[in-house]
Amino acid sequence: MGYGRGLERCDVLVVGAGLAGLEVARLLAGRGLDVLLVDRRRRLRSGVATTGIFVRRTLETYPLPEDCLGPAVRHVTLVSPAGRRLDLASDVDEFRVGLMGELYERWLAAATAEGARWAPGTSLEALQPITGGAQARLRDRDGVRDVTARFVIGADGWRSTVARELGLDRNREAIVGAEVVYRGVPLTGPPRFVCVLDPRLAPGYLAWIVHDGVETHVGVGGHARRYAVREALEAFIRQAGRFVDLGAGEEVERRGGAIPVGGVLRRIVNRRGLLVGDAAGAVSPLTAGGLDPCLRLSALAAEVTHRYLAGGDPRVLAPYDGRWFRRRFRSRLLLRRALVALETPQLLEIGCALLRTPPGAALARAVFFGRGSFPDHPLAPQAGPR
Repeated sequence: MGYGRGLERCDVLVVGAGLAGLEVARLLAGRGLDVLLVDRRRRLRSGVATTGIFVRRTLETYPLPEDCLGPAVRHVTLVSPAGRRLDLASDVDEFRVGLMGELYERWLAAATAEGARWAPGTSLEALQPITGGAQARLRDRDGVRDVTARFVIGADGWRSTVARELGLDRNREAIVGAEVVYRGVPLTGPPRFVCVLDPRLAPGYLAWIVHDGVETHVGVGGHARRYAVREALEAFIRQAGRFVDLGAGEEVERRGGAIPVGGVLRRIVNRRGLLVGDAAGAVSPLTAGGLDPCLRLSALAAEVTHRYLAGGDPRVLAPYDGRWFRRRFRSRLLLRRALVALETPQLLEIGCALLRTPPGAALARAVFFGRGSFPDHPLAPQAGPR
C-alpha cells in the first residue's frame, strides 16, 4: 500500500476486542506470538452491545471472575401473546449475567499480560494480500498506519470488514435488538429470566427481562424489516410493570445492535486469516446466545492459527470448517425457521399452548437448560482467562 506511517509487523492482527477477539488474542500471545489487537473503541466499557448472559456450560468450563458476574438465575418464564405463562425451574444454576464492561477490561488485562499489544481507537480500512500474509491499512487518531501481518483474525462483528477483505463468507440473516439496563429494581422472588413471545413486539424473536437483583435488562429483538426497534422497546418498557417495578430503579445504560442468526458460516478461513465470534456467525440460531460459542470457537481458532504459523502447512487450517458446526446446528436452524414462520399472535399463541403440554415443556426445558449451546471440536483445548 505504501501510504502510512512506518511499516509495522506482527504475527497476528486481531481486529475487534469483543469477547472473541480478546480471548483469541490472549491465547495466541500466551503461545509466544506477536499479537496486535485493535478496536475502533477507545474504551471497552463503551459500546457494549450484549446483555451478557452466560449459560451453565460456559460457567462450568471457564474460570470467569466472580466479581464480574451477577447472582445465578434458575427460573425462566415464557409468556404468550395473550399473557399466558409457562414457568420453568432448574435444580442447578443455569445463567449468570456478566458485568460486561468490567469483564472486557479484565480480559484485556489478561491478553496484555500475555504480551498482546493493544491499539484502541483503531479501525481497519483495507487488507491487501502479500506473500506470507496480508498488509493492513489501519486508521487511528494520528492518521493511517500500515501493518504487515502473517495472519489476520476477524472478530469485528456480524458485518465483518475482515470477512469482506479476505473473501470469506458474510452473515446474511440477523435480528436487531435493543435494551435498557436498570439498577436498583427491587427483586421479589428468585432471580428470573422472562421471555415474552409476541410478534407485535418482537417479530421472529422475543422480548426479555433478565432480573437478578443487581441489574435488570429489559429488551426486544426481531427482524429489522418487520418492526421499529425503538418504538417496540418503549412499548415493552411500558408493559414491563407486569413483571418488575422499573419505577423504583435507575436507568444506567442503553444497548443495541445486530445479532447474526443464520448459523456458523461455511467458509470462515483461508491462508491469510479467519473469522471468530459474530463475524463467523458463531451464535445460536434459535436463542441468539453468542458468548459460549465465541469462547469455544476462539479456542479452536487459536489452535489452528498457532499450528499454521509454526509450520506453514495450510492443511492444518482444514478443521476450522463452518460446515462441521452447521451439521450440529440443524435442529436449531429448523426451530429458528419455525419461529420466524409464526408471524401472527394467533399462530404464536398456538405454539405457546403446545409448549405448555408435557412434551412441549420438555422441549422448552431442553432449549433453556440443555447443554448443547455449541459443540466442542476435538482439536480445541478448553482454556479460559485466569
